Amino acid sequence: MKSIKEIRRENLKAAVAAIGTTKEFLNQFGHLYGAEGKLSASYLNQLLSGAALIGDGAAEKLEIAMGKPKHWLDRNNANVEAGPEQRGDVPVISWVQAGQWCDAADSYEPGIADEWLPCPVGHSKNTFALRVRGVSMEPKYQDGDIIFVDPHRHADNGSRVIVRLDDQKEVTFKQLVIEGDRKYLRALNPAWPEQIIEINGNATICGVVIGKWVPE
Repeated sequence: MKSIKEIRRENLKAAVAAIGTTKEFLNQFGHLYGAEGKLSASYLNQLLSGAALIGDGAAEKLEIAMGKPKHWLDRNNANVEAGPEQRGDVPVISWVQAGQWCDAADSYEPGIADEWLPCPVGHSKNTFALRVRGVSMEPKYQDGDIIFVDPHRHADNGSRVIVRLDDQKEVTFKQLVIEGDRKYLRALNPAWPEQIIEINGNATICGVVIGKWVPE
């Protein structure tokens, strides 16, 4: 029987493989590791090789950084999606356009955006980018950060998602929380006044955040 340390290492290896390379994994999640965001390449390689064991503290930091639910790394044969093969530029669109994206049957048309950015990880053809507005998702996501959103990535408990509420034209950016058969949207900022919103058939998940880019 595999030990919990072996299961964690295998699941971490699968998560890195789903992104592409250790460099791409660090680019996407390294800055979110722990309060100071200092997941180094050498330490990650030690975790992957087994030279360093993934203890409870490291496992929790990794799960939070990757947007996974607690104890996700402990699951035997965790369901890790393989990264789509497509790479390339994606359009930076408005929050109103993102709401319309939920109804799109196919990929974007040329000219839909004036700005395009290269997405650092594998993604589907419908992937788009948004500029973060406001402070509800601080400190992980700052106002002005650009997030990449894949409409075809499965939303799990803990995923950062773009959601359109039925009574709104624009979308909102929150963390998905699943408790049994109930779903909620949570703001990461503990000071945000509307911390939890329950959704019950009155919302459409338009996509899952797969990475971000921080402008200088």
